[in-house]
Order: sequence, then structure tokens, then C-alpha cells
Amino acid sequence: MRALGPGSVSSFLKIILDVVYVAFWVAAIAGVVGTLALYVFDFDPKLLGKAIKLNLDPNETPATLTMVATAFTAYVIAVLIIVERLRKIFATLTAGDPFHPDNVGRLRWIGVMLIALELGRYPLAVAKVLLMPDMDGVSFSPNPTAWFAVLVVFVLAEVFREGARLRREAELTI
Repeated sequence: MRALGPGSVSSFLKIILDVVYVAFWVAAIAGVVGTLALYVFDFDPKLLGKAIKLNLDPNETPATLTMVATAFTAYVIAVLIIVERLRKIFATLTAGDPFHPDNVGRLRWIGVMLIALELGRYPLAVAKVLLMPDMDGVSFSPNPTAWFAVLVVFVLAEVFREGARLRREAELTI
């Protein structure tokens, strides 16, 4: 099976990214609406526990729930941006044009969003310790895998930049 062009692995991955993109749009809209509702209305988290079977702390405050909803929404939006850029990159791969000049900027945006996601964990960890000391799930320690992924994405952006430059030079050659 081919890696580039119509009917290739990249076109199959593009379809998967399209489905994931729609799912993240739905999650982002739900997150924004839910978060705004938490900010606007005086919400009692105990009501949510009656409607949906969740293990909510009985001392959970509306501010804590609002903070969690805001963090979730920010996370979903950042991932949505990453998936949107990946869709565009895979569209160029499916078209057989991997070194499209726009892919450099798209990869850089992905790197920036990965940095934002990783840096966003640290204030969230501090807030979690202050507001929800018994809750697990967020840690202070840096994630070496995430930072390695950031470096890989920025290196790939430079590889794509060099590929686009070489392609431009080849187009000028008679």
C-alpha cells in the first residue's frame, strides 16, 4: 500500500482525522456551553450527582467544578487545533504534495499547542492541590514524552521547510 496520494494510508488517516475532528467540535461546543452555564448559573454540583452517577465529593464547590470544566474546554480546544492542522497536513499528503509550504506553519502550530497543553498542566496541578487535595490525575512532574514530542514536531517542521525550499529550487531548474 502506498503512503501518499489518493487511496493511500495517508488518505485513510485523513478520514479518521475528519471523524475525530467532528467529535472534538462536538466536545468543544458542549464544553463551552457547559462552562458558560456554570459561570452564569449558580450551579449545585450535588444536582449533577443525582442526574448522572458520578463519584462527586460532597464538599465539591461550584468554583471547583467550573475550574474543571474550563480546563477541560481549554484542553479540547487545543486538541481540536492540533487535529485541524493534522487534517490539513494529511490533505496535502493525500494530494501527493508532502512538502507544501503551509505544512511548516501547521507543524509549528501543532508544536505550540503541545507546549500549551504541557504548560497548562502545571497551574492545573497547583489548583488541584489547593482546591481538590484528595483528587488524583494531575501531577507536577514534567512529562519527558510530551517535551520530546514537542522537539520532534519542531524538527519535522524544519525538515518540511527544507523540503519545500528544495522543491522550489527544483521548480526553478530548467
